[in-house]
Amino acid sequence: MSGMFLFGVVNCSPDSLHEPSIVRSADEARTRIDYLQGAGAAGVDVGGQGSTAVSTLVGADEEWARVAKVLEVAVDRADLVSVDSFRPEVMRRALELGVNVLNSADGMATEGAWELAAEFRPLVVLPFMNGPNPHELRHVEGDPLDAMVDFFTQRLALAERFGLRDRCLLDPGTGFGPHGWAWEDRYHYQKHVYAGLDRLRVFGLPLYIPLPWKHTAQHDELLSIVVAREPEYGRAHEPERIREAEAAAG
Repeated sequence: MSGMFLFGVVNCSPDSLHEPSIVRSADEARTRIDYLQGAGAAGVDVGGQGSTAVSTLVGADEEWARVAKVLEVAVDRADLVSVDSFRPEVMRRALELGVNVLNSADGMATEGAWELAAEFRPLVVLPFMNGPNPHELRHVEGDPLDAMVDFFTQRLALAERFGLRDRCLLDPGTGFGPHGWAWEDRYHYQKHVYAGLDRLRVFGLPLYIPLPWKHTAQHDELLSIVVAREPEYGRAHEPERIREAEAAAG
């Protein structure tokens, strides 16, 4: 398949803003994954804890109960399956189930997460995180790309300690944002970051981008900017839209 390797999104959190991605059972997961694969996604990304302002923070047991059966379906149907979580206990159970990508929703903030990754050696999606987790983010002061270069320099030094640097995929963290952030401000932030993605090539690692899914002119513009930068990986709610943008870009 040409273009980005896409992870199709399967949400097990009932408060996701993208209602079509929400599944509540193994049967719904099969239907969703069949659609994602038919629409151009080869991998599957499963998450059970929302990160938006409307999401309710649940405990690890509840998060695992949401994703367990869905991950079983995903592992059976896709070669690359990621779990989107910031809890090492959820990550461990997912890896034991056969998941082979950690989509670390806190930017691998703890040594425990790195120790776990060193044990199982999955790919590690490493998002820029200006705060301890998606629910406690701060606004970036100054040029966000400068902040990202500093962040990844520090995190990748830690990854190197655990022999995992070459397993990391760099995510600019644009799928997250401080709660209450006005869209117009977020749009300009994302536009600046996406236009400057090549600055992250200094690390020599693949880029992984959380791709826009809302249907507005500004979201279409952001998607076009991302596609032009040719990242290796993307996370998509509607994969066919990404493939259409790639085709339009030639």
